Amino acid sequence: MFLVLAIILVLAWLGGFTLMHVSGFLIHLLLIFAVISLIMHFIGGSRKSV
Repeated sequence: MFLVLAIILVLAWLGGFTLMHVSGFLIHLLLIFAVISLIMHFIGGSRKSV
């Protein structure tokens, strides 16, 4: 789940940064959240839901 969230956030960041030419604080927060999600995915590992 964290991997999917990271991919979506990176794509949203790239889209906002390149398509809208916005380099504001909120766009860079998306990248930070994506990196945190990716780190949580690798630290937590894959957990199987019951």
